[in-house]
Amino acid sequence: MNKWIRGTNAVVLSLAVIGIFIVLTIFLNSTKSLQVDLTQNKQFTLSEQTLQTLKTLDKDVHLMAFTSSQTPEVMNREIVDIVQEYKKRNSKIVFDQYNIESQPEIAAKYEIDPAGTLVVESGTQKKTLYFYDMFQSTSETDYQFNGEQKLTQALINLNVKDKTKVYFLSGHNETPLNQMTLWRTGLEEQNYEVGELNLLREGKIPDDAQALFIIGAQSDLSDAEMTLMKEYLNGKGKLYVALNYSEQMAKWKNIDALLGLYGIKENKAIAIDPKNSRLVSPLTIIPEYGFHDITSKLQNSNLLMSMTLAIALDAQPVADYPSTMILKTTDQAYGETNLEQLAKGGTTKEDSDIKGPLNLGYVVETKDKKPKAVVLGGSTFLRDDVIGLQGNRDFALNSVGWLQEQKDQVTIRPRENQMQRAMVTGGQAQSIFYGTVLLFPLLFLIVGGTIWWRRRRG
Repeated sequence: MNKWIRGTNAVVLSLAVIGIFIVLTIFLNSTKSLQVDLTQNKQFTLSEQTLQTLKTLDKDVHLMAFTSSQTPEVMNREIVDIVQEYKKRNSKIVFDQYNIESQPEIAAKYEIDPAGTLVVESGTQKKTLYFYDMFQSTSETDYQFNGEQKLTQALINLNVKDKTKVYFLSGHNETPLNQMTLWRTGLEEQNYEVGELNLLREGKIPDDAQALFIIGAQSDLSDAEMTLMKEYLNGKGKLYVALNYSEQMAKWKNIDALLGLYGIKENKAIAIDPKNSRLVSPLTIIPEYGFHDITSKLQNSNLLMSMTLAIALDAQPVADYPSTMILKTTDQAYGETNLEQLAKGGTTKEDSDIKGPLNLGYVVETKDKKPKAVVLGGSTFLRDDVIGLQGNRDFALNSVGWLQEQKDQVTIRPRENQMQRAMVTGGQAQSIFYGTVLLFPLLFLIVGGTIWWRRRRG
């Protein structure tokens, strides 16, 4: 009788375990969006901008991947994976794959690269993304993939018809655009048309200029240029100024007057923070964020930015143009006022220096709460060699998005993912082999044999 009861219990327990396993399998299969990203930099987690874009996407979008025998497998795999993630979050996205060689009649309708092409189509609108543009490298073991960034921006652009024209001032030894290609590319992907403007040659500010940028000027504006700038800004014109250290800044008149239109003053002092971080020099500042739309998401995501040779700023109230501080140093920083000593490599703190905390960035609005200007004490973070560090790129693009009243462009964007294939050493391979092929099966045999032996004796 006891044997029969034990046998029955064993059968019931086995059926219960099998039933639980089946139910759990069905549940996990039904929750397709349930996933855990265990990578160090969350490289498989979609960004805030992507999730918001997919949430607000209200039109049917057809994604088509065209590949051939010339398409590297690593490219095809990454593209398909990222598109599948988009599909999970919006049912209006339809995805099809075509082989150029076996389906040439479909490929002939589009501008296709045999190495791989992703077409984003919605109604009469179409965007073509080439696989090679979404990869920094095509190595099978080590490459950078920015497909999310490209695809998300393509979806955003489906709703945009007109481009925003902005001009970067030249002629005063500003930071050249060819040293800010990543920022420029980011702006162009967000439907900005970027141009360069030399007022001495053109003699006027173009009528289509919706914002004027002065980045890292090393010499002052002329009186004639200042007159043109005032006329432009008295209308609907907007201004973006990012200063940088210059040996001539002590003699500036017109740049100071330009900032003074909005109550902003540059203090002829370079911010130095000797205890800011052991990873950077005292001349590199890791600013603290003020409370503002431009910086709030960076603050929440703990994404820092950096400035080198940043100029301390102050602001005085101006009735028509209220300003808000968005960047500042810690109270341990100070403003070096002896620029001659600084140029010679000296950074000794003196009584004449400005005590911290120092303000390094302001935004200016009109009395109607419309964005008018962005004024920053530093511009080095915009260069190609450092804009990719933590929050630099997002801050740069967010500040422009705020200035142009494009709230959907004030966000945390997709980041380029460094993909590395898992490398297993010889010792690790042996451990995996013995563990999976020998140890675990042996363990089950021992447990099973023990149970069988005890039942037989009992």
